[in-house]
Amino acid sequence: MRGDTGFPVRVQYSKRGKIRWISHRDVARAFERALRIEQLPLAFTLGFSPRPKVSFGLALSTGYESDCEYLDLELSEPIDLESLPSRLTAALPVGLVVDAVVELEERAPALQEAVAAVTWEIEVTEDDGKAVPVEMLRELVAGARSAPVLEVTQVRKGRASVADVRPAIRRLDVRAPSSTDSAVTIEMELLTQPRGAKPSEVVAAIAGFSPAPVTLVVSRAVRTHQWIERDGARCEPLDADTRPRVPQVRAS
Repeated sequence: MRGDTGFPVRVQYSKRGKIRWISHRDVARAFERALRIEQLPLAFTLGFSPRPKVSFGLALSTGYESDCEYLDLELSEPIDLESLPSRLTAALPVGLVVDAVVELEERAPALQEAVAAVTWEIEVTEDDGKAVPVEMLRELVAGARSAPVLEVTQVRKGRASVADVRPAIRRLDVRAPSSTDSAVTIEMELLTQPRGAKPSEVVAAIAGFSPAPVTLVVSRAVRTHQWIERDGARCEPLDADTRPRVPQVRAS
């Protein structure tokens, strides 16, 4: 998407609340509308059907929330980036919030190719909505961590197949509920390459280590970090392939 004379930027945004029920495609449409409303000087592709040079990162499953979604876009001329987060947020549906916009290096790798791992906070319950005892979940997670193979049924493009998700799991930790009305949380870091896994698939694999039949469901999922890894180091997309910026502190 990079041009020799354009001005590429990277946008970080969050998706929280009821807006989690709209699809990745609907999020893309919402941003396209916001970009038109703000009349940004977008760069366009060439050809018979010119399209704005906008490229989204990893898709977020419908129903999941995130504090770290990204998209890259190219402008035809430089603009003030400091005011852009508030401008775009005002033009987006409630629940989509632009947190930061930074200038991107020319010809930076596409987000979908660059992101190597993601971190999740997953709240789980039993299928009837009952809370999962934290010690029980810790035992199941310990079993999953020590297993050489974790086979689950994956559905991709309408086709079901059995796959081993163990190679995609880098870290699994259990966190006790913070209050009596909250669910137990699994913190997981999953690789995205060469083949990733969905949090729901990992949770299903964990349930398989119970001595008695049990079905665990994802009651809430939040993507908290995305990681780009190179030469033994890793950083988040706002700090990879971007020009120097002044660090921004997100309000709590």
